[in-house]
Amino acid sequence: MAEVPEESGPVSGVRQLRLVVEAEDYEAALAFYRDVLGLPEQVAFSSGDGARVTILEAGRATLEIANPAQKRLIDEVEVGRQVAPKFRVAFEVDDARETTDRLVSAGATEVAPPTVTPWQSLNARLDAPAGLHITVFQEQLSIEERAGREGFGTEAERAE
Repeated sequence: MAEVPEESGPVSGVRQLRLVVEAEDYEAALAFYRDVLGLPEQVAFSSGDGARVTILEAGRATLEIANPAQKRLIDEVEVGRQVAPKFRVAFEVDDARETTDRLVSAGATEVAPPTVTPWQSLNARLDAPAGLHITVFQEQLSIEERAGREGFGTEAERAE
């Protein structure tokens, strides 16, 4: 495992996290994520041989790394059973119930309805176009409010 020297502080050369998804039905996936979920189109490219890509804005990106026990816990809390593949895409939304209804109406399959989690977010699970297993979530508490709850904090804080 790579270690960052303490005197240098955190290293951050990353400017963007981009998740690249191959969609067999490109038009349906584009319509779902852009038009129904509401991710604005940043740019699109095409070539003469039929190759196409559209880059959609998804707000702030984070990379959530969970150990197997946490992944099982999240599945159990949100769905009641193990369902998520190794990768799951989560979208923070303003209204998880309304977004879930809208996505299901547009062809997503509801795996679990919006459920309040122990970490105080309202989370729903769906199987969506392009083979993605997704969560839509609505935070009920601010980061500052969550930080004061038991079990929350950073790895550095836990080590103290």
